[in-house]
Amino acid sequence: MKNKSKVGILLVITIFLFVGYNIIVRNQESLALSKYGSRGDEVKQIQTKLKNWGYYSGSVDGVYGSGTLAAVKKFQRKNGLTADGIAGTKTLQAMGIFSSSSSGSSSSNTNSSNLNLIARFVHAEARGEPYKGQVAVAAVILNRVRDSRFPNTVSGVVYQKGAFTCVADGQINLAPDATSKKAAQDAINGWDPTYGSLYYFNPNTATSKWIWSRPMTVVIGNHRFCK
Repeated sequence: MKNKSKVGILLVITIFLFVGYNIIVRNQESLALSKYGSRGDEVKQIQTKLKNWGYYSGSVDGVYGSGTLAAVKKFQRKNGLTADGIAGTKTLQAMGIFSSSSSGSSSSNTNSSNLNLIARFVHAEARGEPYKGQVAVAAVILNRVRDSRFPNTVSGVVYQKGAFTCVADGQINLAPDATSKKAAQDAINGWDPTYGSLYYFNPNTATSKWIWSRPMTVVIGNHRFCK
């Protein structure tokens, strides 16, 4: 009888461990929403976003192959995420594909604040520009944040004394429209049509000899972008 009891207990423990393991695996899989070998519409969304931002050059076919894997890793490194090639919750949030209703951390609040400020800046500085030009203006803010010659926060860059006319004339306080918000998000996600530019100006109105002396990278709409 004692041996049978021991066998029964061991069987129960084995079943418990097996069920627990499967729950953990399923939970991990639910967090790893798309990964190498995955197929479907979500993968197409990932590929489309990464292709628009210059991370991915393959076909938007919904197949999470080696090209998509490499592009996701590159995007993750650019955005300070773990570069494991898995498009889990945080990566998809950064891409603007998936948002968690339970997100309430100080990091999320900071990201939301930065997004709103950049969107207001885009609306104030470039609301009459083509969409690519609006993303480009947002990208300049982020490029400055990463450059040691400028403040290392979004608010620090935007409100740096004498940097932008939209702060001086109060237009920075205007409510951004949906396009400005989308442009800000695209820039945050890594799209930089300016190729790393730190400055921009309108050649039709600029009178500063210094700004004209800066090496030009690209012209988008009414703005000339430069380093």
